[in-house]
Amino acid sequence: MTVALRGIDGGVQFAVKVVPGAAKNRVVGAYGEALKVQVTAPPEGGKANAAVCALLATLFGVPARAVEVVAGHTHPRKVIAVHGPDVTTARSLLPA
Repeated sequence: MTVALRGIDGGVQFAVKVVPGAAKNRVVGAYGEALKVQVTAPPEGGKANAAVCALLATLFGVPARAVEVVAGHTHPRKVIAVHGPDVTTARSLLPA
């Protein structure tokens, strides 16, 4: 499957499956229609969310403030918005 990207005003939105407490920060790839990411940060106090946003900001080449958790703040399944890239650009930056 491929990650389902949805165009929003000024960017894209998509689902993410987060694995906190991993050995290293990395984007694993598609997980159904979501993007699976692993972060070393623990799932407490918003640390994992911040790590996910920083990791995705690097992937998409945008500042960390351009990435936000829209839904699922306390769950492993989240909805993320990235402000900047359009759907075509974002898809080209995702791992195959």
